[in-house]
Amino acid sequence: MFDRDRWQEIWSVLKKNKFRTLLTAFGVFWGIFMLIIMVGSGKGLQNGAMEGMGNFATNSVFMWTQRTTMPYKGLPRNRRWTYTNEDIPVLRENIPELKYLAPRLQGGGYRSGDNVVRGDKSGAFNVYGDYPQWNKIDPVRILAGRFLNEIDIDESRKVAAIGTQVRDVLFKNGEDPIGQYIRIQGLYFKVVGVFEPINSNINFGGDKVRSIHIPFSTMQRAYNYGNNVGWFAMTAKDQYKAELIERKAMQILKKRHDVAPEDDQAVGHFNIGTEFDKMKGLFNGIKGLIWIVGIGTLLAGVIGISNIMLIIVKERTKEIGIQRAIGAPPKTVITQIISESVFLTTLAGYFGLVAGVFIIEMLATGMQQSSGSDNMFRNPEVDFTVAISALGVLIISGILAGILPARRAVKVKPIDALRYE
Repeated sequence: MFDRDRWQEIWSVLKKNKFRTLLTAFGVFWGIFMLIIMVGSGKGLQNGAMEGMGNFATNSVFMWTQRTTMPYKGLPRNRRWTYTNEDIPVLRENIPELKYLAPRLQGGGYRSGDNVVRGDKSGAFNVYGDYPQWNKIDPVRILAGRFLNEIDIDESRKVAAIGTQVRDVLFKNGEDPIGQYIRIQGLYFKVVGVFEPINSNINFGGDKVRSIHIPFSTMQRAYNYGNNVGWFAMTAKDQYKAELIERKAMQILKKRHDVAPEDDQAVGHFNIGTEFDKMKGLFNGIKGLIWIVGIGTLLAGVIGISNIMLIIVKERTKEIGIQRAIGAPPKTVITQIISESVFLTTLAGYFGLVAGVFIIEMLATGMQQSSGSDNMFRNPEVDFTVAISALGVLIISGILAGILPARRAVKVKPIDALRYE
């Protein structure tokens, strides 16, 4: 296989018709090049979608109340109902698979007009009453100060964590907001933190940079929400599916508030885990399609090489006949033909692989220098496993491309080959 004379012969044969060899090799080059480009681009699209989710807890469920659609226990259909504070410990005690539970209230939004004032500046922002656990489910990056904590909840403190756009509107450039006071719907709150969102693809209630978080208990007391809870965000423990806590929570909440067990429309819910699984399935499908198309393109080039090897075998019929006549076994002829095919395929494919990786790396570098944080296409890359797999496909393809010409070569009888003109 590694005989020097044999490889010199292979090189001589391929150089004999350079243009034909170049065109043949280009098919394989283009096939592996396009495979690498598509794989890298598919990875870039996946990275953009996943990074857009940031560190959002992907096994989370969100629940809110809606009008009932069925009468139950003497109560009419189309009835309004709300969650209450008493639901919180019941959910924690009866769902052992629950990791985080974050009740939430949503106050005025930016569409309702200016609701936040500081001095002579004002703006319309989303105001939420939250528990500290919310930052475990939909985390933000704290730029200054801190987020809400349990003491804020226990003591119903009038403190607020604000988004970057809130800071930019209410405070002068370079001014430190920490420790300053803002007036939210007539009540003063002390700013204890400034944050920016980590993820950009998931929003609940509005733009996060225009959001203000205050303690849940404070919002209930200060703005007369009484005992009501707007909605629940909950996350399953790592070893459990979000569907499990979703099903259990719905059963518990329906039972506690006299909602018909089969009235699923009375509970609004959104399962991030299910959507995340769909997204992973989508990208797995894209990945599979990319490999099918890429390998199909590569096979077209391999078929071209096989056809050219058939022509080469036909041109060298007399030479092969002489080899057989002086005692060369069929194995030697087969090995020589397959070696030529593998050499040409691997050489062309290697350059295609290198060119594809180079283009992907250049694209990734350019995007890192110029792209924004909300880009849905991010960090295209080709991992080492893909490169090794591509090389394996090349070698196998070269062997397959040489098998048919090699078998045809050994089928020719030496006497007939010597007579061939």
